[in-house]
Amino acid sequence: MSEQTVSLSQPHLVQAIFGSFDENLNILQREYGVILFCRGADIRVSGESEEGVRGAAQAVALLAELAGKGQHLNEQTVRYVISMVSEGEAEAVRELDGDGICITTSGKVVRPKTVGQKKYVDAIKKNTIVLGIGPAGTGKTYLAVALAVRAFKAHEVQKIILTRPAVEAGEKLGFLPGDLQDKVDPYLRPLYDALFDMFGAEVFARHMEKNIIEVAPLAYMRGRTLDDAFIILDEAQNTTSEQIKMFLTRLGEGSKMVITGDITQIDLPEKRKSGLIEAMKVLRGVEDIATIRFSERDVVRHKLVQDIIRAYEAFYKGRP
Repeated sequence: MSEQTVSLSQPHLVQAIFGSFDENLNILQREYGVILFCRGADIRVSGESEEGVRGAAQAVALLAELAGKGQHLNEQTVRYVISMVSEGEAEAVRELDGDGICITTSGKVVRPKTVGQKKYVDAIKKNTIVLGIGPAGTGKTYLAVALAVRAFKAHEVQKIILTRPAVEAGEKLGFLPGDLQDKVDPYLRPLYDALFDMFGAEVFARHMEKNIIEVAPLAYMRGRTLDDAFIILDEAQNTTSEQIKMFLTRLGEGSKMVITGDITQIDLPEKRKSGLIEAMKVLRGVEDIATIRFSERDVVRHKLVQDIIRAYEAFYKGRP
């Protein structure tokens, strides 16, 4: 029988680590084959396997650090920490700081939850143009919107522009009911949702009326020069080479661009090549432009989303 004790700096962190109804505790015990119990500010880890005890103790210590920085510890966080510990990357997780990007109208602090997300946030702060490439659920768009709101509130930019291609209808939206805004709204809804979270519906509507916030299909960007703006192109895997080049050359003075996409979910017709894939190659090595790649480990949605992504990757790798 092996045993190890993790001493916490603050006794109240025990509750955060164990989780509501001990949900986090149960995950740790099941994954490592150990038993955890606390006495005061100490968490004792015991089990048959020395390796399991050592891993669990390391995970508990890491979770305590994250909780101490204000990170909410849910099932996804616990599983992420377990995976990082198993791959010897615990030190990278310690770099996750407690500083939030902004606060939503519901009082939630928006902050990077994974190492990949932190690299993405740091890259956006440092560079003028950033390409965020990765699967659904990694927070690419949401974090970019949060940083845009932060930049706007800090008076670093004068407006926020969010755009995405409406390829699902082949850019031919005439058959849909309503005026032009009604026709494109379904494609822009995820962007609206993120802005509602950050600003609230009333402030968002007011900024839209004053053109401080602009949410529009990509075709609207042609012929413009976008100064003093934080510009986000979402779902960029569905742009053509001509479209993404057009978008990139809209960059004006005092502006910042974030381009997000998932190159495994391209909806373009078979004969059309993704402009995002081409841009990743063309812009490689250009100063002040960074490309950040997310993996399934950075998924912050339900655990099943990670499993689904892995299953599809394995399926396509096995195809002739």
